[in-house]
Formats: sequence, structure tokens, C-alpha cells
Amino acid sequence: MQDLPHIYRVVAAAHGAANVILTADGLPDLETAGPPEFGGPGDVWSPETMLVGAVVDCFVLSFRAIARTAKLEWLTLECEAEGELDKVEKLTQFTAFRVSAKLTVPAGTNEKKANTILEKAEKYCLITNSMKADSHLEADVIVTE
Repeated sequence: MQDLPHIYRVVAAAHGAANVILTADGLPDLETAGPPEFGGPGDVWSPETMLVGAVVDCFVLSFRAIARTAKLEWLTLECEAEGELDKVEKLTQFTAFRVSAKLTVPAGTNEKKANTILEKAEKYCLITNSMKADSHLEADVIVTE
């Protein structure tokens, strides 16, 4: 791992009512829009689905790293995540994330060790650990003539 802090940059561009295009150096562009619950088309990723996807993806990647360090042999890990969006003190926010994991391991594997590693993956997932991170806006308004 590189020394911290790491900086990740993504650019979002929108033109009128068209879908938003996210770009990042070295990655394919990603088209996004609001989810159907907010009047979006439902056929592209939304910020809400990306956040829930980031939770489950981070869980799997954390598990993989911890399992490698612990020398746990495993065959497959299938995970599903749900994020619950609700109102809290007049603000819409995610109030809960539920991750379901099904780990398949070879015969003779220590099940307690496997469960411990799954629990550590939840505990050390940097995405869920960052959910209440500060957010700051730097804005410029450009007026065309």
C-alpha cells in the first residue's frame, strides 16, 4: 500500500437534463442518473446504488485482503447489500446498510476462523468506516454573456 493520505478524483459533467457522466483518469466513463424513486430512469447507476455498491464491494475486497493475510483458503464469496434511505431530522440519508455474505470454503476449513475474517472485513471496511466523513463544497459560479 502507498503511504497515506490517498487522494481520489472524479469529475462529474452534466448538460441540462441529460444523464451525468463521471470520469476519472485511467477508468471508463460511468453514466449516472437519479434512481426511479427520485424520478430517474432506472437504467443507469445512481449515487444511491453506487454507494450501496461501494459498501458491498469494499466488504469483498476487505475480506480478500484479510483472508490472504490469514492464509484462509476460500472458493467463492457472494454478497448482497441493501441500503435503507429515510428521513432523519428533516434530512434524507442512509440510515442502515445490511450486507449478506455466503462464503464457500474447502472441506476441512476452520469455520470459526472463516467467520472471524468475515467479521473483520465488516469492521475494517473503509467505506462504511467513512460514512460520516466531513464534506466541503468549493463552488464557482460562471455567468456566460
